[in-house]
Amino acid sequence: MKEKSIKHIASPDGVKGLLTVVGAGPGDVELMTLKGIKALRNANVVLYDALVDAELLDYAQNAKHIFVGKRKGCYSYHQDQINELIVQYAKSHGHVVRLKGGDPFVFGRGAEEMLYAAEHGLEVAMVPGISSSMAVAAAQNIPVTKRGVTESFWVITGTTKEHKLSKDVALAAKSNATVVILMGMSKLSEIVALYKAEGKLEIPVAIIQNGTTKEEKIVIGSISTILNESKYRYLSNPAIIVIGEVVNHRAELLGVTKEVNTVNN
Repeated sequence: MKEKSIKHIASPDGVKGLLTVVGAGPGDVELMTLKGIKALRNANVVLYDALVDAELLDYAQNAKHIFVGKRKGCYSYHQDQINELIVQYAKSHGHVVRLKGGDPFVFGRGAEEMLYAAEHGLEVAMVPGISSSMAVAAAQNIPVTKRGVTESFWVITGTTKEHKLSKDVALAAKSNATVVILMGMSKLSEIVALYKAEGKLEIPVAIIQNGTTKEEKIVIGSISTILNESKYRYLSNPAIIVIGEVVNHRAELLGVTKEVNTVNN
């Protein structure tokens, strides 16, 4: 059955408008979904975040583009103002696309914005995005699960709305699961301390900054070394932290690839 497309909504009086929340993926524009591109092509207004590659706006040539993101702690708009802009433009212009990095339902406030829009009389739609929590690690040949190594994975926000480290990190540190922490670089020393308290000093850790983009940087270490390694490479947000034995897969794969190339040559 052919997938139902998102309809373009014009903005004459009486039309209540549409909000489509779209996930732009982890950074690489080629990881944007076809359905997301269709939504952009049908948009009248695009409200986009800082982690969205501006190249994607080329797909919304007939739309008004408004940057509403945050850079280095500076907000162009606060969340309540973004909510108001969504309603305002949907009612005046028709179809608003809220373009957000990664997947908007993974620590992206997409659910909050959809609920606010619906409460104010708008139609709402959602286009999932490829989440950085899995894709950034995968792009560096780090699986979040691997048979015989780990049976589950946790995705945790490093910083709660109270600007504290999530208590779930302490629970995750007790498990054998792969742990992926988003927005956690400012809490890295606290994260390391929790793992050290569990006696897990040699657990592998990968930190990937600006994943899947041209500015990507990666550091591999262990709980005992990662603080120094990240400081030496000047890593900061946006980055993901991957903790677990699966990190070793990257080096194992590289070793096999080198061996194969050596034989072939």
